[in-house]
Order: sequence, then structure tokens, then C-alpha cells
Amino acid sequence: MDELRELELFAGVSDEGLARIADCAGVVECEPGQVLALPGDPGSGMFVVLDGAVAIEARGSSVELQRSDFVGELALLNPETERVARVRAATEVRALAIPRDEALALIESEPAFALTMLRELARRLAVAMDRDA
Repeated sequence: MDELRELELFAGVSDEGLARIADCAGVVECEPGQVLALPGDPGSGMFVVLDGAVAIEARGSSVELQRSDFVGELALLNPETERVARVRAATEVRALAIPRDEALALIESEPAFALTMLRELARRLAVAMDRDA
């Protein structure tokens, strides 16, 4: 649980919330180049990068995310949406895989978690808009 507490995404989550994540989430280890998600896949959950870096590849561009960053939130938050990007390990990666129902329960019960996610989504949207301008 200490490792989770060190990540910005979980910094304000209660001990009970962290214990729930630790109980339900699995750790995924990937070699460089291994694909974690493909466009069109169902949004079965989200990933939080624990170590390494992942590349998010969509619409001819790529963005690299690292420790404490999360992916898979768009398909998670909108149940009618499939994954919109390919997520590939850019380095050796260790990521936390949180199932959809547990991630949604965490969003509903832990305001600090939800607010941290929203702030990051807003930042990503602003960067994407600047890039497209």
C-alpha cells in the first residue's frame, strides 16, 4: 500500500480506498513493445504506470506517459466508448490494472481520486488543443 500512496493519483485516497485497490488490482509486467490495449477494445479497466513508460499512439501521434500516469480512463468513464488508442510499453513497464467496476467505485467514493483524474484529463485536453491549433 505504501507504493500506491507514493503515486500522485492516490495521494489523497483513504486507507480503506487503497486497501480496496490493493485487493482488486493486478500488476502487469510488460517488455518494451508489448501492447497493453488496442483501439476498439472494450474499456475493461484502467492502468496506472508503476515503473517505466508507455506510449499512447493515436491519430498519427504518440505521447509518452510515465510513473504515476494513468491510461484507459476515457473508455472507463463512458461505457459506450471503446478504447481509442494503442497503448504500448515504451520501456520495461510495471503497471497496476484496476478493473472497471472497482475504478468507478473508487471515483464515486474518493473525491480526491476523482479530482486528481479530472485535473489530469483537463491538462491533457489543453495540451491536445494547443497541439492541434
